[in-house]
Amino acid sequence: MPKTRVWITLGCCLFAAASLAQAQQPIKPGLWETTATISWQKSPFPPGMQVPPQAAASFSGGTHTGQACITQAWIDRFGSPMPQTHGGCQYRNISLKAASLSGALVCTGPMNGSGTVEVQWPVPNIAKGKIHFSGEMQMRQNTIPVEWTNEFTSIYKGPDCGNVSPAAVPADK
Repeated sequence: MPKTRVWITLGCCLFAAASLAQAQQPIKPGLWETTATISWQKSPFPPGMQVPPQAAASFSGGTHTGQACITQAWIDRFGSPMPQTHGGCQYRNISLKAASLSGALVCTGPMNGSGTVEVQWPVPNIAKGKIHFSGEMQMRQNTIPVEWTNEFTSIYKGPDCGNVSPAAVPADK
């Protein structure tokens, strides 16, 4: 009977340790699928105006899904998957914690302004975040105010990125 109690106790301890390790598991490198919902509070295009085809991918609101290959270098820098920056925008003042990050998105160039970035990953294999940006955009000779919000959820698909190229890690500035 005493051996049975020892095995039950040992089994319970191993189960608890495995559960704790699972709960504290960091974000893993590999293939991540992100679903983002972009909403415009101030769109650069007036209501009823057709968005030019070359701008549709960047400026259409709604929900978009894509995949990214996140490397260990990206995780070391940002802690989790988050949208890549383009067109003179970069993440700054990143503050990493055990299961979250916060920082700023700063853009200079055709789009000029700043915003806040918040991402949490309270459970393994899922990261949820929000970027809110406010600024202005140069369109021909006019400067137009813009404001948008990007809410996203990233889900880990596995260590093999297949034919998805690794996300470029932006240089520190």
